[in-house]
Amino acid sequence: MEPSSSITFASSSSYLSNGSSPYSAALPPPGATQAAPLTPSEGYGGGGGGGGSSSLEVVSLNRLSNNLERLLLESDLDCSDADVDMADGGPLVPVHRCILAARSPFFHEFFAARGRGNSGDGPPSASAAGVGGGGEGTGRPRYKMEELVPGGRVGREAFLGFMRYLYTGKLRPAPPDVVSCVDPVCPHDSCPPAIRFAVELMYAASTFNIPELISLFQRRLLNFVDKTLVEDVLPILQVAYDSDLGQVLEKCVQRIVRSDLDNISLDKEVCPEVADKIKKIRQKSPPDDGDTVILDPVHEKRVRRIHRALDSDDVELVKLLLNESEITLDDANALHYAAAYCDSKVVSELLDLGLANLNLKNNRGYTALHLAAMRREPTIIMCLLNKGAVASQLTCDGRLASSICRRLTRAKDYNTKMEQGQESNKDKMCIDMLEREMRRNPMPVEDSVTSPLLADDLHMKLNYLEIRVAFARLFFPAEAKVAMQIAQADITPEVTGVSAASTSGKLKEVDLNETPVTQNKRLRSRVDALVKTVELGRRYFPSCSEVLDKYLEDDLPDGLDIFHQQSGTPDEQKVKKMRFCEVKEDVRKAFSKDTADKSAFSALSSNSSSSPPPPPQKIAQK
Repeated sequence: MEPSSSITFASSSSYLSNGSSPYSAALPPPGATQAAPLTPSEGYGGGGGGGGSSSLEVVSLNRLSNNLERLLLESDLDCSDADVDMADGGPLVPVHRCILAARSPFFHEFFAARGRGNSGDGPPSASAAGVGGGGEGTGRPRYKMEELVPGGRVGREAFLGFMRYLYTGKLRPAPPDVVSCVDPVCPHDSCPPAIRFAVELMYAASTFNIPELISLFQRRLLNFVDKTLVEDVLPILQVAYDSDLGQVLEKCVQRIVRSDLDNISLDKEVCPEVADKIKKIRQKSPPDDGDTVILDPVHEKRVRRIHRALDSDDVELVKLLLNESEITLDDANALHYAAAYCDSKVVSELLDLGLANLNLKNNRGYTALHLAAMRREPTIIMCLLNKGAVASQLTCDGRLASSICRRLTRAKDYNTKMEQGQESNKDKMCIDMLEREMRRNPMPVEDSVTSPLLADDLHMKLNYLEIRVAFARLFFPAEAKVAMQIAQADITPEVTGVSAASTSGKLKEVDLNETPVTQNKRLRSRVDALVKTVELGRRYFPSCSEVLDKYLEDDLPDGLDIFHQQSGTPDEQKVKKMRFCEVKEDVRKAFSKDTADKSAFSALSSNSSSSPPPPPQKIAQK
């Protein structure tokens, strides 16, 4: 029977053994001649009476494994002779070069090329003057992780787990707080921290040439591809490309082809060779639903020019491009692009232009704040929030910006206590900022002025907004007029419906030749203008807004009945007049409260009228 170095799962334990027999058999040193297997008479086991010898070897090998593990875990047994400097800037990781060289062909060649005694002939990563585990000036070689693994793509926890395997032949389970996020609704079976940990271990296994770990983590990565979001497939695709994992790479490509990941994301986040392959497959295989988007080459060229200007941090050039062509920042999703890929200074300068819709959703249903949350950059998130980005807007699949951040953040990083003066964890800062904003403004603007029951129906949503603005025009017409002018609601046509008939006495003619797409654009334009009008009302007349909210919540769908006080039976007219008087009195008190703050009141318009609401008789004549 020939001992094997292939890995197997031990049914009675949670770790991995690199032996095909019940015990672990270590790989021979690179280049060494493998010893002949023991015969049953020599105590290898498998013959009559060999069971006791086999059990003894199991115990001995387990003890050897545990003793080697102590070299990593117990500081009083430190006899290491080199250090690895991790990219996170934390403590050095002491290593034993003889063990690494015996277990890994990469390290065997690496150390042999530099000589065992010192690293004077090596690159800067192996500095003989480096700080060792015992302190400064020890003369121990120090190897930077960035130069062992290109880009330093192996984190501290992944490298320590990999080291344990090299020392013991056992792959222990990862610490739960390293492979779990802080999203309370996540099952943690395929969240980004778990994927990142597996990706880092794959980089270590591939770089340091440990075939059995490559095989294991290839299976794990394949399992992640169909279970996670397409954004989280990108790091899997990258490690598959870098490590030449053909099966994993092909599965990632097919997953992205079927997704709604746009070409801009492909160009920025995927290597050109794979991005081109994905685009070609998409061209050959259009969507099954026939919803093929025909791109305008001229428009695409203009968008690319704006994105290139943003990549160059040249916002002045962006302004020139906007003036030269019929394209807007929103057409190019410029704010989305900047939030995802540019420096915070560029985002701030772009916001200062005042030309972008902060809460616009792109084709994938993300606002700029959602993309900033994916990036987890506190300064960009703060820039967007300070300019009025709504933290409580949902993605198409119902996620908040804060929940996006929580799903990307490791529990270990979030729960780590920071000492006084120590820099806070950026991921935790992002979550805290977004959740504070949520507490201050618990509902998005669009949802806060829309009944939850009507949120999915554009026509009913528009009807609600028309009713609400009609009440504002009824009780304080001058102020409502100014707000509508600022929001450009006065130049967007009212639609056919109750509110239009009630306030203007005439209906908009219906264009029977209007296509559904054109109609939706027109309705959306009116909704956006009315939403902005209501937002201004909330900002400068918060008390009045609360009164209107309560009235519409209690009295919809018959909210406009008080407009028609002369209709109905005498008893019904009496009830309507009483109800109108109640609402008018509540609004009068709220209006007085709001206008008591002269600075806020004058900020809306110096020409706003503060006259009391008109008498009900005049309204009834409308």
